[in-house]
Amino acid sequence: MPRYESERGQAAVELVCLLPLAAVLLAVAWQAAVAGHAAWAAGTAAGAAARAAAVGTDLRAAARSHLPDRLERGLTVRDEGDGTVEVAVRVPSVFGLPPLGRATATAHFRPQR
Repeated sequence: MPRYESERGQAAVELVCLLPLAAVLLAVAWQAAVAGHAAWAAGTAAGAAARAAAVGTDLRAAARSHLPDRLERGLTVRDEGDGTVEVAVRVPSVFGLPPLGRATATAHFRPQR
């Protein structure tokens, strides 16, 4: 029997074996993108909260106004004084598992009062 006939279907078997690995790699990449977005959003919210602290308005409302709805639930805002504000949000899980940690950002804006 020629060699190429004994290898019939080999490519299909290799593809089926690699599909789960490709799916896992894609899921990990997507989770990294979600975590990066959470960190970026926390930074934006921290800047808004620091500006609000500088002019004497509500820090939490300012931070929430710069966050997507999905990140508002785990929001914590801490005024560290002198115009410095720390904002933390939960990093959502792509697969509906518990949150994968927190993204924290700090911003400072000189008081304007």
